[in-house]
Amino acid sequence: MAFNCKQRLRDNIEAIRTAFTLERERRAATPEERALLQKYCGFGGLKCILNPARELTDAVHWAKSDLELFAPTAELHRLVRGNSKDDTQYKRYVDSLKASVLTAFYTPKEITDTIADVLADYGVRPARMLEPSAGVGVFVDAVLRHNPDADVMAFEKDLLTGTILRQLHPDKKMRIDGFEKIEKPFNNYFDLVVSNIPFGDIAVFDAGFQRSESFGRRSAQKAIHNYFFLKGLDTVRDGGIVAFITSQGVLNSTKTSVRDELFRQANLVSAIRLPNNLFSDNAGTEVGSDLIVLQKNLRKTELSQDERLMTVIQTDTKTNLTDNAYFISHPERIVHTTAKLDTDPYGKPAMVYTHEGKTAGIAEDLRRMLDEDCHMRLAMRLYSGAIGQAGERKAVAVEAKPEQPAMKPEATITARTEEARTEKPQPIEEKPEIEPRKPNYQAGVQLSLLDLWG
Repeated sequence: MAFNCKQRLRDNIEAIRTAFTLERERRAATPEERALLQKYCGFGGLKCILNPARELTDAVHWAKSDLELFAPTAELHRLVRGNSKDDTQYKRYVDSLKASVLTAFYTPKEITDTIADVLADYGVRPARMLEPSAGVGVFVDAVLRHNPDADVMAFEKDLLTGTILRQLHPDKKMRIDGFEKIEKPFNNYFDLVVSNIPFGDIAVFDAGFQRSESFGRRSAQKAIHNYFFLKGLDTVRDGGIVAFITSQGVLNSTKTSVRDELFRQANLVSAIRLPNNLFSDNAGTEVGSDLIVLQKNLRKTELSQDERLMTVIQTDTKTNLTDNAYFISHPERIVHTTAKLDTDPYGKPAMVYTHEGKTAGIAEDLRRMLDEDCHMRLAMRLYSGAIGQAGERKAVAVEAKPEQPAMKPEATITARTEEARTEKPQPIEEKPEIEPRKPNYQAGVQLSLLDLWG
């Protein structure tokens, strides 16, 4: 189904209205109200909400092509203003809405279900799951289908989206905050971290990253997608899985220090390039993205050949097309039916991939590729063995091991980068003053924030 701006805006308005009603009446959603909440798709692709719409005279500033959206946009602002306790809160809501226009591209349910299904087929049914950029929780829903009792923590920075997320999952730990606010005791804690993470040159400040002696960790703060990868890997336990849909900026960047940092402490499970029309129906936009699945391995000693490829960038001198060496060597890992040389949003040469089968066709090809990759690379002894080890030590209160120095690619592969790589091992982090209780997987006990903080 093609993206319909007017219908999407209407769905969002009704979802927000329902969430405000539930908060005001302090009750759980009925099945009909849950259906309304689940239609919320964020404001990615709805640039009309950036226009002034407080008074009727504001319509003169709108483009003719957007005038049909003026009335629902004005309704949206009246709804938010009427449910704000003061002008300050209203401004926070509006700022949050505007910020989401460029970043809120929700993953189709068929894709999230495919990722969760394949991982579950290989025994990855996490007891502890983290979603660092949850939206309305489509990844949470997908994982809970296989383990309804999973202990879930999710972050959503957008205020209105976070409000809806809490109403959809009142029995889980839904936090309206940025992922950088996760507490240190949750390092090495989760079995699975999965998300469609934000992307762009959005800086994130993290005191731990800022103090790090690793150049890769310090530089990751400059781009939010790089930060989410390294932070996500921090929070997953040894043997656990990080599965992120992200922009091509993670693998296509000529700055390789972040990828060096990732593969120093994690094994590549899968890297699949997704077609540009993946988000066409949900957000009316075409953007290149990748699915990257990693498995944390703190005892890793060397890089595989494919991991070395992923740290390398190659540029075609004829087309000036810069791409990750992994996809040049493995074109079969690109989900598409057609491809053409075009430009990216920044005007640089880029390959544009599309899939004529739309969402259903994309999900089918993704399932096949991800299944093949998991069969070949997912180390279930590492995943399952680390679960048993986690039961022997205190939950969460784990000392971080010194990081190993970066491993250089073999001489046959050259990474063109001018970045400094004089990195020293990380200092051992101190244990948190409060040590949470031991996990009891057999008893099915779930830790709450009250457990962690006494």
